[in-house]
Amino acid sequence: MSYAKVLSVGLVGVTGHLVEVEADLSPGLPALVLSGLPDTALHEARDRVRAAITNSGQRWPGQRITVNLLPATLRKTGSAFDLAIATVLLGGAGELALAAFDGVALLGELGLDGTVRPVRGALPMVAAAARAGITRVVVPFGNAEEAAVVPGIEVKAVDTLHRLVAYVRDGEELLDPPAPRAEAPPDGPDLADVAGQALGRRAIEVAAAGGHHIALLGPPGAGKTMLAERLPSILPELDDEAALEVTALHSIAGVLPPGGRLLRRPPFQAPHHTATVQSLVGGGSGLARPGALSLAHRGVLFLDEAAEFTGRSLDALRQPLEMGRVLLRRANGGTEYPARVQLVLAANPCPCAKPAGDAFCECSPQVRRRYLGRLSGPLLDRIDVQVTLTPLGAAELMAVGTPGEPSAVVADRVAKARAAAVARWSARGWRANAEAPGPALREQPWRLPASDTLALRQRLDHGSLSARGFDRIVRMAWTIADLDGRHRPDKEDIAEATQLRTGVSP
Repeated sequence: MSYAKVLSVGLVGVTGHLVEVEADLSPGLPALVLSGLPDTALHEARDRVRAAITNSGQRWPGQRITVNLLPATLRKTGSAFDLAIATVLLGGAGELALAAFDGVALLGELGLDGTVRPVRGALPMVAAAARAGITRVVVPFGNAEEAAVVPGIEVKAVDTLHRLVAYVRDGEELLDPPAPRAEAPPDGPDLADVAGQALGRRAIEVAAAGGHHIALLGPPGAGKTMLAERLPSILPELDDEAALEVTALHSIAGVLPPGGRLLRRPPFQAPHHTATVQSLVGGGSGLARPGALSLAHRGVLFLDEAAEFTGRSLDALRQPLEMGRVLLRRANGGTEYPARVQLVLAANPCPCAKPAGDAFCECSPQVRRRYLGRLSGPLLDRIDVQVTLTPLGAAELMAVGTPGEPSAVVADRVAKARAAAVARWSARGWRANAEAPGPALREQPWRLPASDTLALRQRLDHGSLSARGFDRIVRMAWTIADLDGRHRPDKEDIAEATQLRTGVSP
């Protein structure tokens, strides 16, 4: 037999594609030609596969070998095709009968000694195979746990190429995925740790209930970072669809924690203020990899000391915040990653950042304007909740026996408000009030009475409020009503929403 074919899976961004790996062995000078738009890592598979086959005790065919990956127009990246290439070469040389791999997708990187090493993105690859009708996959043992969470597909694992050969020739069993580990109980900071700051706690609760972006301004020690770090503790757990999306992104980035479970808790990303544009939104040579923005998908992206980030980095977030996804174009092709996040900005009011606040500030008005001017107007216009926290007093800091509400109590209210929003918007594909577009809020049956929005419309006419700001205040009013268990917002809800955005009641 001089021709053989097996199946594998390739990734472009988070989208998987079934790939046919075929080999033809013909007389001629010994050589291995790889076609089908392979990248550098895949080109180097020629040497890895040859060493792995010979070091596994198999004969390397001394013929001209052509390996093609179909569809040939789809760019192939990474080392996940190594196992499929080695298998198809042995099949084409007559060393293996490949009937055992009919309708089976093979994934894995080969070491020179024949070990099968884990690869990035195994979960979205296996999910793509399942969508394409594949019912069995063979993956590296190190990826077996994460691959096993995909429903409707049988996962088998190998640790060496020798084990795969023995499975075909001698009927030895492949490895089963490890038994799922018990999920660790939630652990993290609690809102009860935050002293005082009733306005900040309310702002965090409204942001969590509606999926709104939030900016926290104030002097050091006011509790900005504490509040931001506790936002994930009051967010609902991810449903199956969102958990699969989040877990797939972390798998592609190679940061999936051990355990082989879907990530149910909303992710939390807090990059340092020296982070580059590429590390925030995604980038890299070849096809771009996800950045912190996409790794925070369905969770929280926290930018502490936001005014210290470069203006270019901050402004790069503007389009993804609106679209809920990142579109990255490179010379080698385009990549799209989901990026539906809650952005949390925290910043001091000025460079000197005196803990006592404005009364002891040493900065001139020009310096203060320049410092916060790094947060551009178009970016801040996309932030629904904008609150300024005041320094804590001794009475609040030293209060005994009167802690604030714990995260569990607040999370229960948030979960009920989120459920109300889902019931309202699910028919249109939206999960939270923050995702509802302005036109939908201005049409029946969701249009609010003119008497309730009079003050907002006057601000819009006077130019002190943008059209985007108008819509965002209305969205927050719906969230406040949901938190209170009411079906529609009223004038008081709009007033509170206006104050949370502008700091001034209408």
